[in-house]
Amino acid sequence: MLPQVRLAYETWGQLNADRSNAVLVLHALTGDSHVCGPAGPGHPSEGWWPSVVGPGRPIDTERWFVIAANVLGGCQGSTGPSSPGLDGRPWGSRFPSLTIRDQVAAEIALADHLGIDSFALVIGGSMGGMRAVEWAVTVPHRVQRLVLTATGARASADQIAWNSAQVAAIHADPGFAGGDYYDHALGGGPHTGLGIARRIAHTTYRAADQLEERFGNQAQHGEDPLHGTGRHQVTSYLDHHADKLIRRFDANSYLVLVRAMNTHDVGRDRGGLEEALGRIRARTLVISFDSDRLFPPAMATRMAQAIPGAHEHLASSPVGHDAFLLPHPDVEQWVRDFLGS
Repeated sequence: MLPQVRLAYETWGQLNADRSNAVLVLHALTGDSHVCGPAGPGHPSEGWWPSVVGPGRPIDTERWFVIAANVLGGCQGSTGPSSPGLDGRPWGSRFPSLTIRDQVAAEIALADHLGIDSFALVIGGSMGGMRAVEWAVTVPHRVQRLVLTATGARASADQIAWNSAQVAAIHADPGFAGGDYYDHALGGGPHTGLGIARRIAHTTYRAADQLEERFGNQAQHGEDPLHGTGRHQVTSYLDHHADKLIRRFDANSYLVLVRAMNTHDVGRDRGGLEEALGRIRARTLVISFDSDRLFPPAMATRMAQAIPGAHEHLASSPVGHDAFLLPHPDVEQWVRDFLGS
């Protein structure tokens, strides 16, 4: 049990008088509440979805009141393993396991706090899409429109396998200290293990063909992997993304969120996946990407077939899973048209 919970969130636009223009945007695994806008304290980049959310964008913040919360269990303002417990010490290994359903329960409490009874749109990609579909099944009367991008209604064996390797990498790092590394000397923590986990994850975020076209088997400039004194370009690329994550993310939060993804199943205790998805009342748009090997199009099709009246689009991109985060004219137009319908 968590005796008290804090959720960090950001908003854009203005809530109208009848509170009918609220949109909930749900971030992916290592994202946060900063969907768009200038960089600032705690947000080194200009948001993670500026091509979709903002003035004049498909989710136009001059028309819609947009809310984005840092997920429960995260490390960017919301309660997570690095947050102080009742005794003032970080939760660490004492932090409870969370499900996607738990995280949605916290987001529902946030909506209640803000006085929003119904969302004009709930939208998310990847882990955010997992929460979005859980929203529509848990409280179908509170979701008018639903957009699910690069996601699924339950975790697949392939996803669990890749995630399990990432968990093992963090656990194997001596700096993990069973999850209670916060009081260790400055610089402590499972940085090596978290970096390995990120390398594994990022490989699944990109398509093999794209990696081949971009890097091939070329050596990193000035290095010589043939004679054991350097790296290939693709290795340097993965090192870069690992280093970026280590600087901004907590390993325990990474574990909590990955495990939540692994246990994701909207059909659990609801009669199975199809029966659960049949509860959804929202007008639904399901978008997948032809090169996504983490959430392949077949997962999207299964959702679309089970959700009453759902529309499905397959986007073409060489990028892979991460394509949902990048500008894509078709996706942007589909979202714009859907929200305007």
